[in-house]
Amino acid sequence: MNALRKIKVGIDVGGTFTHAVAVDIIDYSIIGKACVPTTHQAEEGVAAGVIQSLQNLLQEAKISPAEIVLIAHSTTQATNALLEGDVAPVGILMLGKGMEGKIALRGLAKDQIQLAPGKLLPTTIEYLPTETPDSADIEGAIDRLLERGAQVIAATSLYGPDHPEIEDRIVFLAQARGLIATAASRISQLYGLRVRTRTAVINASMMTRMLETADLTEQAVKNSGIEAPLMIMRSDGGIMDINEMRKRPILTMLSGPAAGIAAAIMYARISDGIFMEVGGTSTDISVIRNGKPQIRSAQIGGNRLYLNTLDVRTLGVAGGSIPRVNENGSIMDVGPRSAHIAALAYPAYAQRSDFSDIKIERFQPRAGDPKDYLILKSPGKDETDYCITPTEAASYLDLIQVEGHGDANRVAVNSVLEQCARKWQTTPQEFAQALLHRAATKIEPVLQRLKREYKLEEGQLTLIGGGGGAAALVPFCGQHMNWPHEIVRNTEVVSAIGAALGIIRDMVERSSTNPTDTDLLAIRQEASASVQAMGADPESIEVTVEIDTRNKTIRAIATGSSDMRIREQSKVKLDQEALKQIAVNSMGFEPDQVTLAGATRMLKVFSGERRKKKWLGLGGKKESRQRVLDAEGIIRLQLSNAHVISCVQENIRSEMAGIIQEHTVFGDAGALVPDIYLLVSGRILDLCGLIDASQVQALLDVELKDIPHDEPLVFLSRAKQ
Repeated sequence: MNALRKIKVGIDVGGTFTHAVAVDIIDYSIIGKACVPTTHQAEEGVAAGVIQSLQNLLQEAKISPAEIVLIAHSTTQATNALLEGDVAPVGILMLGKGMEGKIALRGLAKDQIQLAPGKLLPTTIEYLPTETPDSADIEGAIDRLLERGAQVIAATSLYGPDHPEIEDRIVFLAQARGLIATAASRISQLYGLRVRTRTAVINASMMTRMLETADLTEQAVKNSGIEAPLMIMRSDGGIMDINEMRKRPILTMLSGPAAGIAAAIMYARISDGIFMEVGGTSTDISVIRNGKPQIRSAQIGGNRLYLNTLDVRTLGVAGGSIPRVNENGSIMDVGPRSAHIAALAYPAYAQRSDFSDIKIERFQPRAGDPKDYLILKSPGKDETDYCITPTEAASYLDLIQVEGHGDANRVAVNSVLEQCARKWQTTPQEFAQALLHRAATKIEPVLQRLKREYKLEEGQLTLIGGGGGAAALVPFCGQHMNWPHEIVRNTEVVSAIGAALGIIRDMVERSSTNPTDTDLLAIRQEASASVQAMGADPESIEVTVEIDTRNKTIRAIATGSSDMRIREQSKVKLDQEALKQIAVNSMGFEPDQVTLAGATRMLKVFSGERRKKKWLGLGGKKESRQRVLDAEGIIRLQLSNAHVISCVQENIRSEMAGIIQEHTVFGDAGALVPDIYLLVSGRILDLCGLIDASQVQALLDVELKDIPHDEPLVFLSRAKQ
């Protein structure tokens, strides 16, 4: 009897389609794919599409429920709920006392949350002037909120982060009455009543719809005979179990783009670059550095939240964008209207091939749009109308070399471009290039801005394309900017793959003016315990602790894998020469300029050095680059001008003291300890967020307490930049 496969299932709920994929976790091969239209109008909402895509996948790929070890899905539901106003009116029950409480109440009363232009989240507030209300006070306040139309309850108090049990009591009493309720201090433990409450209110407003979806999806999984855990994609690129989503659905905002990023990191093994996920209507652009997505604070309607999401820049140009043209045929813009929104068909996927009878006109897709979008009108009244998009232009120029939603109808593409070229007295090639050039000029400023903001170096400027429209834009953008590019395999289902392979993640964040070593260890342990409770293998858990002195906060970000042991058993290990060649290619140096600078049992550090040439070829200053690779040849970390020091566990204190003493810099804010990474076996401990030597040592003591004294370790350090 054949051994059961170990399969992860990922499902991505997109605006148009819901994709499901099955991934073999041994070698990340794709076992099966399924695609259904996203069920926005179904009674069950998008959950119906999730269920149908899962059932189709199991049937078409002949997958046994016993083979599935995890199911994860991304969703646009949280974001769509806000944009479309599909939210429940929220009753805010606030606790406070004295003048401070009254001032805070006035601030909350003014806080209108705009979900979309002209759409405000409906809220009502009830204030209890005490921090220790009795049950009768709470019940009476809830009654008054319900009378004013509230459907869900958000509990908040002036000192909630210090005494969360008071808000928990309100939630308990509300839930005992069958109400949905949330506590602000359980959504965020940061000080700042107004922002903390706003975040909780938005979370509460979407809970009704999100809980319905969670219950339907979970029941469908159980009915399929699948006993594996059900995970949901978070907005910061990780996954969490469905019970966590029930408490904090707000964490799923932007989970669609997050799933694409997860695929770029876990499936395509991208450690550094700019990821472009191209759909039919829009393109999401974000940065990957050292194998991690870049994060920023979220905003809704211009209001800041205590919520971290991917730093995603979204543009209204994609594979299905329609060009705008003037009377002479010059392309003035591409998008934001797309073929999907304008209800036009792609010639690239047309059943017909001869377009010699079409009429080339300009039109207005929707009220308020410009009237100069290009349309290809069919002569028959009931026949399909078409448009030309970047997909046709890229196909004509032979830039689409990857699989996607099917091969283009090249005869049809040639026909429509020839018709346009004839009308405006140009060539099909010139027209296609002009269309893609206009699209690239819309994207270029965003790419350049990300390059500046994240200080990306020459070796980190690879464009990585994902999504069904990636081939329509990414190759030309790469050529336009003279940047290398690549497109992820199975690109049309990249987000579903990312959901399947997502790393379990959680973040704990607290306000702290002057954190002690004990504070740092406590928050680290809380984050680690959270991801372990969600199924992460303890040996795979990595925790990064950061201190934000400007905002007076500390945070711990924990990540872990549920399948580390299975993957470790199946790794294909490369020899040192093969690993060195990967490092050489990444650095852009000559092989004789790169050496092995250090190694742990599972990681190798290569360092390259060369002298930068000045004008007329004269010698300049030295530059160095470092790459950390695992046994599979995956670049786990890349740095420039870092120092590499090998040691063993018993010597770590003296080595660390020397590193800090040598590379600490002094500025207006005082002493700045260097950025430090410590390689331990297959883990990379990121200590860059700490601000003094005692904090570094305290965390190292915890991380290394079970490590043998002769364990080989490697430090990488560089002065703060």
